Amino acid sequence: MRWLIPLSAVPVLALLAYGFRVNPREAPSPLVGRPAAVFALQTFEGAPLALEAQRGKVVVLNFWASWCYPACYEEAPVLERNWRAYRDRGVVVIGVDIQDTPEAARKFVRDFSLSFPNARDTTGRVSVDYGVYGVPETFFIDRRGRIRAKHVGGVTDETFRTNVETLLAEPTG
Repeated sequence: MRWLIPLSAVPVLALLAYGFRVNPREAPSPLVGRPAAVFALQTFEGAPLALEAQRGKVVVLNFWASWCYPACYEEAPVLERNWRAYRDRGVVVIGVDIQDTPEAARKFVRDFSLSFPNARDTTGRVSVDYGVYGVPETFFIDRRGRIRAKHVGGVTDETFRTNVETLLAEPTG
């Protein structure tokens, strides 16, 4: 009977050992292949921003914060550069600022001259709906509104282009 208590700890220790070995960046998202959660936010300029209004376009949905250094600082120019390169091809980049102050977030947008729509997730609901557990995280959404890929960490030019080109190559209808 004395050995039951130590023996019961074995499965817990095995689970912890497995959890510490798994890279969270490589963990598959259960959201991939599912419809993207709809949301409606307000941009920093006060304009309405609804995911549903982007249907028919490829959407790159990026969660960020001004305190996220260096990854968010490294990817901001990448997102802006690729937004400018792809926006005429039916690609939309949407930035969602989470767990941040409005002043710091506005400064971040201004410092990086971000011209794509950015909005604050003031209630945290959008980030919860997308299962965001850290920043930056980026979701690539197809024209039908389905999440096709999730990227954890700073987006690179290669990551952006690979995912967006794949979605643009799919038939539109």
